Amino acid sequence: MNLPVERMSKVDTAWLRMDTPENLMMIVGIWVLSPRLTVEQVRERCVSNLLPYRRFRQRVEEDVMGALWIEDEQFDIANHVETATLSPREHQSNWEALREHVASLTSEPLDPAHPLWHMELIEDFEGRSVLISRLHHCIADGIALISVMLSITDGGTPPPKRKAGKEPEHEHEGEHDWIIEMLLKPITDMTVKAVQLTSKGVSTGLDLMGRAEHPMDGPLQAARLGYQAMSDVSALALMPDDSHTRLKGKPGVRKRVAWNDELPLDEVKAVGKALGCSVNDVLLASVAGAIGAYLRAHGERVGGKEIRAMVPVNLRPMEKAYQLGNRFGLVPLLLPIGIDNPVERVYAVRARMQELKGSLQPIMAFGLLSVAGLFIKSVQNAMLNLFAKKATAVMTNVPGPAKPLKFCASTVEQVMFWVPQSGDIGMGVSILTYAGRVQFGLITDAKLCPDPEAIVERLAPEFEKLTTLTMMLPWAEPA
Repeated sequence: MNLPVERMSKVDTAWLRMDTPENLMMIVGIWVLSPRLTVEQVRERCVSNLLPYRRFRQRVEEDVMGALWIEDEQFDIANHVETATLSPREHQSNWEALREHVASLTSEPLDPAHPLWHMELIEDFEGRSVLISRLHHCIADGIALISVMLSITDGGTPPPKRKAGKEPEHEHEGEHDWIIEMLLKPITDMTVKAVQLTSKGVSTGLDLMGRAEHPMDGPLQAARLGYQAMSDVSALALMPDDSHTRLKGKPGVRKRVAWNDELPLDEVKAVGKALGCSVNDVLLASVAGAIGAYLRAHGERVGGKEIRAMVPVNLRPMEKAYQLGNRFGLVPLLLPIGIDNPVERVYAVRARMQELKGSLQPIMAFGLLSVAGLFIKSVQNAMLNLFAKKATAVMTNVPGPAKPLKFCASTVEQVMFWVPQSGDIGMGVSILTYAGRVQFGLITDAKLCPDPEAIVERLAPEFEKLTTLTMMLPWAEPA
């Protein structure tokens, strides 16, 4: 029997090959649900709402050209959605046991003989249920997964139907070969058009880069784009290695995780508005403050220090968020962990974010991943270690639903996910807004940072200090 076969995109192939024993390329997430659910309910929902996405029915097979998506003849939903139980040790709380269990799963590879995803349901967790999901990054990025999450909830919109022999969730495959061409060929009129639209979002520019019908806008803009592209390539290549702290080093296999949802989103918005900053600026500054406070508590001198985080930038138009696969670039963001004053720290983050606006670095990083997917694993690893040496953490901020979701008639009370790290990066910071609250997740290497909860616990105090100082700032008299 001939099974349907699809060639995996170069970028997704790069993510597939990025697995190492120390850092598996899995996105791990949990839902806390009330009232309790049964595993049969979860399996039934996955069959009806998740399996229409073909990637969740396909296994991966590598060949000399890269990798293939192949329909799994042995697919059984019972192998992908299973039950789990927690056995807390003496003096260990259920939540501590849950953190330990999730951490162990982040180091457990998915079965390569079947589709690269798995769920565990803890049916009874203090009168609620906890659904733990693991999914390989080669299937999708964070924005696409939010869309998938919404589609499997009560009343969720299923993926669009296949039309005219092309499945919409994969219509961008064929590979963005044009991105590689744009990076390797001389500057063209299409890329000029993209730069003109950076203020409308990088994703718009990316779409236009792939269309050949746009007219020439002149040599001046081409020269500007060429200068910008060369500057961004040089910045990535010549970027110094990151500052040394206890958080930077060769990671091991074992991980630790922590999370909380203590910050009300409305309060974060209010502080951002008062300071003329974005919600993102406020949250990243709070994370920087928490990391700095943690390092000081461990005797490190952080005054004037900065650490670098690789931050994903979405390159997919939001109206195409349902498409699976990876379509994001990376930008290096310096976190001012050595600035003790919270307000000054927010303004420093805002300045660094402003420097990145209009940058082509996300597109360059996407192109690098595309090119890396063409090479054997050893060559790819050498290319991608460029990022690992330059950064201490991977940090992602994903907007979630504004209202609580329902899943099989149960309320999703809490949502959290942990972003994977590549190369020798030993820390991943995840920020997710959900139902009016900000959810923080932190995954760390057990050797470099055995107590990530000590960082997470400092986030709320850092934000409270920022709020207090913001209220003390002088206010302009009304006209």
